[in-house]
Amino acid sequence: MKIILKILIIFLPAVVSAQQRSSIKEQVLAEVVGLEEQINKVSQFLWDYSEVALKEHKSADLLIEILEKEGFNIEKSVAGMPTAFVATYGTGDPVIGILAEYDALPGIGNAPLPYKAPREDGLTSGQGCGHNLFGSASVNAAIATKRVMRKNNMKGTIKLFGTPAEETVTGKVYMAKDGIFDNLDAVLEWHPHNQTGAGFSGFYSSLAMNNFEVEFFGQSAHGAVDPWNGRSALDAVEMMNYGVNLMREHIYPTTRIHYVIPNAGEAPNVVPEYAKVWYYVRDTSRSNVEKYYQRILNIAEGSALATSTTYKVKLNTGVHAYNLNGPILNRLQENIEYVGAPVFTDEEQEWGKKLQEATLIDQKGFATDVVPISENWEKLPPGGGSTDVAEVSFLAPTAGFFVATAPIGVPWHSWASSASHGSSAGFRGTQTATKILSLTAIDLLTDKKLRDEAKAYFDKKTGGKAYKSPIPKDQKVTLPK
Repeated sequence: MKIILKILIIFLPAVVSAQQRSSIKEQVLAEVVGLEEQINKVSQFLWDYSEVALKEHKSADLLIEILEKEGFNIEKSVAGMPTAFVATYGTGDPVIGILAEYDALPGIGNAPLPYKAPREDGLTSGQGCGHNLFGSASVNAAIATKRVMRKNNMKGTIKLFGTPAEETVTGKVYMAKDGIFDNLDAVLEWHPHNQTGAGFSGFYSSLAMNNFEVEFFGQSAHGAVDPWNGRSALDAVEMMNYGVNLMREHIYPTTRIHYVIPNAGEAPNVVPEYAKVWYYVRDTSRSNVEKYYQRILNIAEGSALATSTTYKVKLNTGVHAYNLNGPILNRLQENIEYVGAPVFTDEEQEWGKKLQEATLIDQKGFATDVVPISENWEKLPPGGGSTDVAEVSFLAPTAGFFVATAPIGVPWHSWASSASHGSSAGFRGTQTATKILSLTAIDLLTDKKLRDEAKAYFDKKTGGKAYKSPIPKDQKVTLPK
């Protein structure tokens, strides 16, 4: 009898019943409760560090140290990025991935107070997108899942991917190009938000995008004494922008084009010999992005010819639209409803209302309900943003969810969201996210039917086509100096 029981335990995922899975899920929740202090501490440390894209050295080192102590095998500096890593526990199939982000945004740092105030440490960057919470929940979910796997002698592999530079839509793009996400059965991610749910209007997908710079090179001269000797690189930038703005009349309603001019000359009386314009081109489809990208490159060439300058194009990064997986999305929603939205204290709700007052919006506090999935979510328009998670979603069945970590309506990527993500309310949302991630990871490890449905859905959406990176094969990531 003991031998039979041991065999059943060793091959647990293949024979798990609904009752057994329910018991295992209770174990998962107990593990997360035991990790709450660590969840909060990691959230706080990552908020304290608030390191911007590709400079997340302390953040990555902290997460690696925690995972190493927990028995994960670590591969560091993957895809040419010192702050990217992969942590692995277990062996064999299925292989389930969890994404972790931890980069901050420049210029939006704020004390964890419900009004605008500088941080005591003087740091000006901030976690306006809540990636400190993202990183903490994902890492601790991997740990909780690992502990339950070990206790139950479960077969399979859990992989935690430390993915830097999401805010510049960079990290996962280069990791995907280098094969870091190959051979996964499913991938989970989440994101801090104003609401809790597996998806809602405007957030079931994202936009494909190309992020690129065009540099123009001319000849300097005195702007008054001998301007005929000059060739203005700024003229080329302005001509290019004018051409693109005329093009807007002839693009799809789904297309978005925006730009800034980081370099436009040094002084009015010097003909600028160098100027640079930085563009984003987005659309619901990757093919439309490529089409308009090529048209804009033609405009750049024409602008150089018209101004007797030369030019150079650098494609910084590019992404697809998020290929959200329906079966995993539905299971995430089930687990969200099982766990429930975060329960905020009266003090936290008052804090949230004060933050809303400071940002001139209705004082409703934090959302406490779970948003249901729309029946026609696949037909809803995507949100206006772009994410490098999309690249992973074309390599493996991928889905994510949102948890309320900031008050309703508070502007994202702002000092206000940075403040909230350093508060006890933000940390409370992280605890909820850790539970949902862990429960769904266990589902994917133990429920072959779910994995098969996710794979069939993925194959149908991708049409069996192999993934092609939007960036050149030999291009390496540009690291900050």
